[in-house]
Amino acid sequence: MLSKNKIKQIKLLAHKKYRDSTGLFIAEGEKIIKELILARYRFNLIVATNDLMSSYNSVECEKITATPDEIKKVSQLKTPPPVFALCYQKHEKLLVENLKNELTLALDQIQDPGNLGTIIRLSSWFGLHHLVCSPNTVDCYNPKVIQASMGAIAHVSIHYTSLVALIADAKKAGIATFGTFLSGRNIYSENLPEKGIVVLGNEGKGISPEIEKLIGEKLFIPAHPLNRLSVESLNVSVAASIVCSEFRRNILL
Repeated sequence: MLSKNKIKQIKLLAHKKYRDSTGLFIAEGEKIIKELILARYRFNLIVATNDLMSSYNSVECEKITATPDEIKKVSQLKTPPPVFALCYQKHEKLLVENLKNELTLALDQIQDPGNLGTIIRLSSWFGLHHLVCSPNTVDCYNPKVIQASMGAIAHVSIHYTSLVALIADAKKAGIATFGTFLSGRNIYSENLPEKGIVVLGNEGKGISPEIEKLIGEKLFIPAHPLNRLSVESLNVSVAASIVCSEFRRNILL
């Protein structure tokens, strides 16, 4: 059973400060945990109901059999799943050379965990190996991000770094840089390359001025029909899906 002390330790992981100090994050549900196992993540703890625990015999970590009511005490979800885990975070060094032949999204101050989780999921779907985030973008190990990614976080390397420095280094390496703006070239009429770095901006403020002036090409996703009176902008995760689809179009045709 889960002790009071263990419950307290687990609950602290809802806070970034404690995730950073322990190097752990929360994963909930069979699908997400399965993806993390397949990606060879290291586990610290698995808490599961008695009928499920045997499924995790091959995982080397502490295991605690618990009742649904006990799992509910540590779960971040309204409907707690029958399995809950603590995993060790992965941190890989970002080398700009590794982005030369890749399509990469760079996120400037994305704040909503659901948006980041969805973008991680999109990145996995469209075969992006790396996702770069500004230091003030929401933590990718936030429980809400993990849940929204639906296990895709296991398949995408996520890096936090200065986007100003990244774009400067990318230009030196000959990597094309793009950004999404309300004033830019129509993304649907552009002959887009298969690789490059595409910057997506904050939900309310867009791409910050210091990054905007470094971007090579500005892209715009128009409403339909053109010049139609519409909402001011797209949700950033929706914009990310359109961007990925358009950059992948020539490969998939």
